Amino acid sequence: MSWYLWVILGYLLVLTAFNFYRARRVKTQDDFMVAGRSLSLTKMVFTLVCTWIGSGTFIAGAEYAYYAGWSAIWQPAGAFLGIAIIYFVAGKIRTFGQYTIGDILEVRYGRFARLFGAIALIIAFTTIVAYQFRAGGYILNVVTDGRVSLEVGQAIAAAFVILFVAIGGMVAVAHTDLPNGIIIVLASCLALPFVIVAAGGWSEIRQVLPPGHFEVFSPDFGKYPPLKGLSYFLSTLLLLMGVQSMYQKFYAARSPKEAKQAVAIWIVGTIVVETVVIAIAVFAGAYNLAHGSGWDPRSLVLNAARHMVPGPVGVLLLGAACAVVLSTGMNYLLSSSSNVMRDIYQKMLRPDTDPAKAVAIQKVFIVAMGLCAFLLIFIPTVLRLPISVLQYAYFAYTIYGVAVTPALFAALTWKRATRQGGVASIVGGTVATVFFEVVLPRLAPSVMVAAKEGSYFGADPWGIPSIYPAFLISVGLLVVVSLLTPPPKQEELAPLFSGTTGTP
Repeated sequence: MSWYLWVILGYLLVLTAFNFYRARRVKTQDDFMVAGRSLSLTKMVFTLVCTWIGSGTFIAGAEYAYYAGWSAIWQPAGAFLGIAIIYFVAGKIRTFGQYTIGDILEVRYGRFARLFGAIALIIAFTTIVAYQFRAGGYILNVVTDGRVSLEVGQAIAAAFVILFVAIGGMVAVAHTDLPNGIIIVLASCLALPFVIVAAGGWSEIRQVLPPGHFEVFSPDFGKYPPLKGLSYFLSTLLLLMGVQSMYQKFYAARSPKEAKQAVAIWIVGTIVVETVVIAIAVFAGAYNLAHGSGWDPRSLVLNAARHMVPGPVGVLLLGAACAVVLSTGMNYLLSSSSNVMRDIYQKMLRPDTDPAKAVAIQKVFIVAMGLCAFLLIFIPTVLRLPISVLQYAYFAYTIYGVAVTPALFAALTWKRATRQGGVASIVGGTVATVFFEVVLPRLAPSVMVAAKEGSYFGADPWGIPSIYPAFLISVGLLVVVSLLTPPPKQEELAPLFSGTTGTP
């Protein structure tokens, strides 16, 4: 058995022991959901990096780069702009001081907005957790040279993620993210020079890779390549601007000032890691073609760690990949279970829940939702259906970014947004995304247009990515309905626009 595996297993066991130790400090719902609102600036920075840098970077990013080359940078580039925008509202989010984005939606738009927003979030985040499990399967498959199958590997990854979150909630997540974040940044930067040298440098990959890999928008994107490339940019941007996992971290900061400072540093770490990983994938893809290695496109970065860098750097890069799967899976599983607990169970079903029992109940939801996420990846595996981590990510990003982000960001920045407008935007965005992504391709396959037959990037309705009409419907409903209905009262705006805090 590969020594890489033993090192990674040792790392997982150390994290497990650490999480059991930290879990002793979890006494209240505040501890479990937002780490007692006590995270320092350093922990905030690395937990934000770990929350965003997941298998969407190491697995979906590699898959994207294999087919699109340098055009793959369009997907993470949306995050760069999104973080810059978030910088201006991070302090306000921390001042509001609640648990989920549902708390913000209810203050501005009422209980139904909270419920519908929670449903959209749960769908998106459960999908994100599911493909973290899949990525874990790829990692264990690669480090064992195929001895651990993809199916078994994803089950092991699911078990560790569910266990870690159920043990300690945000306390476990944030404190695990500190070493994970350090490993992610360090390993990515150390590995890149070795990968470039192993691939033969820039001149070699120019000869090996197709010309389209060096264009701004890959010609394989679709009927309208710029629209397709920018659709990935937009989906990532919209997800990051409204993603609850980030907002929970802001709630967990010690102060609004530190929350804002953490965002300023976070953008630097994200730009570095995302760009470096894309570069590793592009050079590894060229190496794969030149040597006929037959690597799975989704495991380019993992195989680069095994075959293109020195052992110590390779195991560090594999450890980074393992870290992102654990961290992202933990963050999104905790976040979605918080919605079930806070937005549905406590607000809609049992508002009189004993705080002493709330943590135990949420742990049950964590296990249940973790199993649902596992089934999302297990059932297609059993049925031998094609599974693309990138496509899973794109759907999750789109439904969340279209359904939740416009109403959420308007709640924080636009005083004229009304309850009716917010609800219309959330419901309309959800329905539109499901229609264009799921229903229309089955009802009218003739309208689906791709760049070429069997294109990896799939087909879009009339050649136009679905995020554009869905986003326009969501924003259009928000603006038009808000302007046609009476403006919100001052007391409805006070918690977010007068400096007063909400009541948990």
